Amino acid sequence: MGKSIIIIGAGISGLATGCYGQMNDYDTHIFEMDSKPGGLCSSWERKGYTIDCCVEWLVGTKPGTGLYEKWRELGVMQNKQVIYMDEFYCFEDSAGTAFHCYTDVNRLEKHMLEISPEDSGVIREFTQGIRKFVGFPMLIDKAPELSNVWDGIKVAARMSSYLNAYRSWSKLPVSEFTSRFSNPLLRAGIESFWNGNLSMAIPLMTMAELYEKSAGYPAGGSQGIVKDIEKRYLGLGGQIDYNSRVEEVLANNDKAIGIKLADGKQFEADYVISAADVHTTIFNVLGGKYIDQSINDHFEKRPVWAPLVFIGLGIDRSFVDFPKIISGLILPLDVPVKTGNYEVKLLSVRVHNFEPAFAHQGKTSVTVCLESDFAYWEDLRKNMSQYNAEKDRIARIVIKVLNKRFPGLADKVEMYDVATPYTFYRYTNTWRGGYMGWLPSVEYSNLYMSKRLPGLDNFFMVNQWIQPYGGLPSGLMNGLHVIQIICSENKQKFITMQL
Repeated sequence: MGKSIIIIGAGISGLATGCYGQMNDYDTHIFEMDSKPGGLCSSWERKGYTIDCCVEWLVGTKPGTGLYEKWRELGVMQNKQVIYMDEFYCFEDSAGTAFHCYTDVNRLEKHMLEISPEDSGVIREFTQGIRKFVGFPMLIDKAPELSNVWDGIKVAARMSSYLNAYRSWSKLPVSEFTSRFSNPLLRAGIESFWNGNLSMAIPLMTMAELYEKSAGYPAGGSQGIVKDIEKRYLGLGGQIDYNSRVEEVLANNDKAIGIKLADGKQFEADYVISAADVHTTIFNVLGGKYIDQSINDHFEKRPVWAPLVFIGLGIDRSFVDFPKIISGLILPLDVPVKTGNYEVKLLSVRVHNFEPAFAHQGKTSVTVCLESDFAYWEDLRKNMSQYNAEKDRIARIVIKVLNKRFPGLADKVEMYDVATPYTFYRYTNTWRGGYMGWLPSVEYSNLYMSKRLPGLDNFFMVNQWIQPYGGLPSGLMNGLHVIQIICSENKQKFITMQL
């Protein structure tokens, strides 16, 4: 083996970093605070039901695409069934009228024109925008930090047919675009799923990926992906210590040399890479010693995705008569639910009738999420009886809403489990209980955090906070790129290995 690397965290970023490190003859050792891998890419079991809180679709499921080949290098796509569904999501208004966001852009266009022919101009602008992003290249082959002028020319050539569309759509907020619809169902149907501050390029690129089937649901969900990458990492000779919380990064003369665990044990290495939460890494594990104004600006000014209350339900019915929908059903609440500073008016409901492994035959796992307020739940948890009572209150409201939409459902509920923003924080240390990192608003959609910290050598960060769009592909990309950087520093050719 060559030089040694300690990796903090066994989420997707940490596991990917470990895999690419092992492929390039580095001796990697992952330390994970939890008893299992995955981090925010997680699922758990309750009373025979699996609750999956992460994977709805995975970008990179189409053979021949660059990201597909990278997932294969990590052991994910081998013998993996990928399910492609007809609907991305479905919004139902208070009268029960539905807007179906179909994955086929032609079917979507026809559906929208049937709802509101008077909006034909803006509808066609929307669907044509999706078509223009079909085949949009994922630029993952080389770390941006290693790119030169020639690389920039090659990127520009690959992007040439998409540049005009990207420049125009990336500057347009979702809320500004949806205001052009005269029909309230179409306007609400889009606004219900996409944050109004997002750049419109995000919905269009996502829907283009679903349309061309370069994004689908991988059977097995979150833990299927995690177990595949863990198996690949261990097969490459990597080492993982679970139940091992890193308390401190050890440094000598402003060079990272190892870590100290919560139990006092110390481990040394040539490099330390944190795949843990970026705020915890910078301000806790490193004590805020290596920061500058740009780092402070990220945390003081930059918007983040709102944290979630996530409810898992075990239902004693099959839902065979309900369509299979990637991201599920969005339902308005007759009476808004207030949690802290948030007034929730919509529920996002995912019926896992496409995943029989999540429940026994004739039963179905259902998950529901609603935006919330981390500080509210953090304060509540100081009194566990109040905390649990509030979780139960939310669960009862959810069941009541679902019973109205699916009559008789309340009597079929065999299990419910509620995870709050504080739950996400407790298990992963994620800042403010966030599940997706920075919000890619128009202002910040192309802003990256550095993988390095000022004044600290031989240390890197890799996680979804480093990439502007978050999600599982960003974890893969960060792991790939940081090992490329380390190989470059050691004048070593970077290699990858297929199974």
